[in-house]
Amino acid sequence: MGRRVFIPIDPLMQSSIEQIRHQADEEVLSVHDASALEAFRVRYLARKGSIAALFDSLKALPAEQRPGIGKSVNELRVHVQSLFDKASASLVVAAPSASTIDVTLPGRHAFLGSRHPLTQTLDEIKRIFGGMGFTIADGPELEDDYHNFGALNFPPNHPARDMQDTFFVRPNVLLRTHTSPVQIRLMEQQQPPLRAIMPGKVYRNEAINARSYCMFHQVEGLCVDTGITFSDLKGTLVAFIKEFYGSSLKYRFRPTFFPFTEPSADIYITCFLCHGKGCRVCKQFGWLEILGCGMVHPNVFKSVGYDSEKFTGYAFGMGIERIAMLRYGIDDIRLFFENDIRFLEQFT
Repeated sequence: MGRRVFIPIDPLMQSSIEQIRHQADEEVLSVHDASALEAFRVRYLARKGSIAALFDSLKALPAEQRPGIGKSVNELRVHVQSLFDKASASLVVAAPSASTIDVTLPGRHAFLGSRHPLTQTLDEIKRIFGGMGFTIADGPELEDDYHNFGALNFPPNHPARDMQDTFFVRPNVLLRTHTSPVQIRLMEQQQPPLRAIMPGKVYRNEAINARSYCMFHQVEGLCVDTGITFSDLKGTLVAFIKEFYGSSLKYRFRPTFFPFTEPSADIYITCFLCHGKGCRVCKQFGWLEILGCGMVHPNVFKSVGYDSEKFTGYAFGMGIERIAMLRYGIDDIRLFFENDIRFLEQFT
């Protein structure tokens, strides 16, 4: 192997490198703002700075000296770049205390969420009936045909049992079409007297449009005891209407038919938007239907083992979406399920 030959580094070049290093170390101590930092960068690290000039001067050196001198100049550049980076970081940390905060700007308000309008409506209904002594009962959303239809006196050929009206998971198993099955399960587990409401989701195979949805919410109510009459039903629901909508509204009961109640009735109130004069919401009728009700059918008592000669009771049911739409003047049920913050923030 050949013997390594020591090649001395040009003393003048070495002196220039050390002088620039010393100057940079001293000057960086006086960098306290962005303009001074930029001046430091231009003087040492820019294309026409002192370190770039050293690299250009390598061309004039003998070839054997260039590697050693080049290494020293490169180490100088790394050192000065490190000084620049540290000074830049210290300015970023210190800047917010003086230069970027405008104390005259108004404060930023944190966004606060609110309860969904359906939740607000349901909570109000629970509060009112809770004050009348009603408890809250719950049941499964996946039901069998017996509890959803059979025990509620639906005949075998009733159209609600058809596939075009009901979501069947498999034969005799379906997504409940109303919360009335909870009444059956409650009566199977408990003997009178009982008084409860049953809020929950229900499902029906309906086309989605402004007035209907395939999933919505209901609240059913049930009261069973000895001596319960239609007057008790009427008194309870009239008290609810006046508490929920206001005492100035008029109401009326109209006969109707439900398989699980007899007699049955729908309750109408005067449109609180037009005050009975007729508008788009009430379809120029002046009245709005808000719920259905009736006395529990003896066949329903028979299916749960109650003595219909001893006990009587009433039941009622209402759609939460319909109640909320009427209360807030909403004309499209789909708004409740789109999670549009522009819609929901109106109910904060």
